[in-house]
Amino acid sequence: MTLSQTIRAFELLDHPGASGEDIKKALNHSGVQGVEIRRMRENDTFTDFIKVTLPGRKGCLKQGEAPTLGVVGQLGGVGARPQRIGLVSDADGAVVVIAAALKLAQMAFLGDILEGDVVLTTHICPNSPIISHEPVPFMGSPVRIQTQISHLVDEGMEAILSVDTTRGNRILNHSGFAITPTVKEGYILRTSGDLLDLMTYTTGKTPVVLPITTQDITPYGNQVYHLNSIMQPSTLSTAPCVGVALTSEAAVPGCATGASQPLDIECAVRFVIEVAKAYGTGNAQFYDHEEFGRLVALYGSLSHLQKVK
Repeated sequence: MTLSQTIRAFELLDHPGASGEDIKKALNHSGVQGVEIRRMRENDTFTDFIKVTLPGRKGCLKQGEAPTLGVVGQLGGVGARPQRIGLVSDADGAVVVIAAALKLAQMAFLGDILEGDVVLTTHICPNSPIISHEPVPFMGSPVRIQTQISHLVDEGMEAILSVDTTRGNRILNHSGFAITPTVKEGYILRTSGDLLDLMTYTTGKTPVVLPITTQDITPYGNQVYHLNSIMQPSTLSTAPCVGVALTSEAAVPGCATGASQPLDIECAVRFVIEVAKAYGTGNAQFYDHEEFGRLVALYGSLSHLQKVK
């Protein structure tokens, strides 16, 4: 159960002075030493990028061979002050990452250390801009999206879960969370059966898949429509990337306050942790390596889709 960590993450983020240093102190208090904070300023505001590294028993940090999972909390900002007071819907990615880090830290303290390393990243800004988007307004980023993604994607990540609020659409009418098909180097691959199983186990329900398009896996800034930024980490990595989308039955603006659902978010946190457990032991594959190789052999590289023309 991760409800206490989820509530703690809400408390850390839901105030006008929320910062990376607050998160670092909370994680240090939980026994996590591998926390890096970098403040980036742009357009008279700032955001604090956070990177949390949790070593596994047989991970790269201990010269082991267990793979490293990356978990990216993708968002524009956790608050839209002064236009809106309170935690915005868009903050879910940051909440999930911080709650998962707190839980994994507690597990490690008690002796439940995962096999592989886990690298978690997100950013904190309580004063992000609101931007126009159809069908409802979104949260913008205090820094350019390419800058943001470059700080969130770590080269050591061998597979990526990108967690993002995805309520501002008419595509998926489901309250809870959904996962996307795997994206790798411009290819939208079939949805991982292992991850569908883990979603079933953590929700007790039939898994839900968020449909994505070619537009969604191309970089922002190319003047084409994107559902949201959930798949942007895939544009700066060769690692397989799966979106974890916090969803709703009706379209909810990313700048709406009072819209985050703690129990849905807690369920997503548990899913992230279960994936981390299974991935480090080789029991959760994001894609079929042979099938991907066959696609590339037949149709060539699609990595040009990862670049802004």
